Amino acid sequence: MSLEVGFTLLVVAVGLERVAELVVSNRNAAWSLARGGVESGRGHYPFMVVLHTGLLVGALVEVWVRRPDPPSALVWSMLVLCLASQGLRWWCIRTLGQQWNTRVIVVPGAPRVTGGPYRWIPHPNYVAVVVEGVALPLVGGAWITALVFTVLNAGLLATRIRAEDAALARLTGGAPA
Repeated sequence: MSLEVGFTLLVVAVGLERVAELVVSNRNAAWSLARGGVESGRGHYPFMVVLHTGLLVGALVEVWVRRPDPPSALVWSMLVLCLASQGLRWWCIRTLGQQWNTRVIVVPGAPRVTGGPYRWIPHPNYVAVVVEGVALPLVGGAWITALVFTVLNAGLLATRIRAEDAALARLTGGAPA
């Protein structure tokens, strides 16, 4: 199997995983809103959708157009990191339970989650996003996509984390973690 075909299968698998996330997210968002949840940071959400879609599409286009030949050590190490980032993401989803979704929705009075990966890192899901944003494209040698996504995602995450921390502090009466 060529690198291009194998990489395409990986990106399709990640894309299907994103669809599964959206199903969970939509169900959880409805749960939160039905309990008085308040959404914050709507303005950056469309950019986030475009950026994350662009990661998948950009990596595929770069691999098929440039046809890079990355060293196998890079391919395999980045694949391990990519899979680890998926594991961390689903650990976050499981830990947050019905409070997890892709938007910033906080249910007033809901307890602050401090278990799972949140016991060590305030925003572990974003760690998973950062690692995946580098690792996934590099599995195929798509270093341009990895670089562009990383730079744009840094700005997005700065905005998103500010919005999330402010919403949590405002609606739960607690300081941001």
